[in-house]
Amino acid sequence: MATMTIAKAITSGLRAVLADDPKTLIMGEDIGKLGGVYRVTEGLQAEFGADRVVDTPLAESGILGTAIGLCFRGYRPICEIQFDGFVFPAFNQITTQLAKIRSRSSGMLSAPVVIRIPYGGGIGSIEHHSESPEALFAHTPGLRIITPSNAHDAYWMTQQAVASEDPVIIFEPKRRYWLKGEVDTESAGRDAFSAQVVREGTDATIVAYGPLVPVALAAAMAAEEDGNSVEVIDLRSISPIDFDTVTASVEKTGRLIVTHEAPTFGGIGGEIAARVGERAFLSLEAPVLRVGGFHMPYPLAKVEEQYLPDIDRLLEALDRSLAY
Repeated sequence: MATMTIAKAITSGLRAVLADDPKTLIMGEDIGKLGGVYRVTEGLQAEFGADRVVDTPLAESGILGTAIGLCFRGYRPICEIQFDGFVFPAFNQITTQLAKIRSRSSGMLSAPVVIRIPYGGGIGSIEHHSESPEALFAHTPGLRIITPSNAHDAYWMTQQAVASEDPVIIFEPKRRYWLKGEVDTESAGRDAFSAQVVREGTDATIVAYGPLVPVALAAAMAAEEDGNSVEVIDLRSISPIDFDTVTASVEKTGRLIVTHEAPTFGGIGGEIAARVGERAFLSLEAPVLRVGGFHMPYPLAKVEEQYLPDIDRLLEALDRSLAY
């Protein structure tokens, strides 16, 4: 066991895959000598060389287009997008090319490309630096999408993503980069594409992922003081979604609240609510409720705390659910 921040757990995971396979490489803006904006790749270029940890031009479409070509030559590229809002120049390469390669080739070709995207708010940043665009990519078949919420998962999910023959987007919760946790470096314990019950409960279920898992856990602890037992599920994988774990929890508790930083309109929470309504309708004691960002551009840093879901908003949703 080792204690690491989420950022350093990702660094360690990247180091492991670079050491394991000489055809694995990392590409991105300022990731080499600087070590990335958040220093996640710090020291890797000095250790593995500039041809394995590649500083690229400021051109996201070029980074992804190059990665697609590299995977056809047997490489396993890991692309870093510096901030969530910078991914859109590469949206075409990701959704119309990368995601379609296996289907277009009838399974003859694979595209083992990993795209790392720091996402979410809470860092007091400027426009285009605090977005949560996961639903835009989850709507595209052919992409796997995961998001760790703790150091152990960050370490292992990074390596599991690189091992996948399908393209994988890792949304890394940037405001949690400095959150420390225990990492079992000997055993992953769980597949990257499955959900995990991180707190047992009987009265209601909260499903969260990425940066909001600590908020959901804190809300569950606060609810316990009022005599309410809340189960918390860390979704971990946004595409595919582990509906079996979510459904089993709802069948036990009868109530579900889904929370994410992205706007609730058109968000992942709506898909989960619809699917639970189909699979566990007779178990529900109340409508599925969603707690998320508002349907607006991410606000200025001065007021972002009013935008981000917090403990109070989750507890208010819990009160509404329990009142039915």
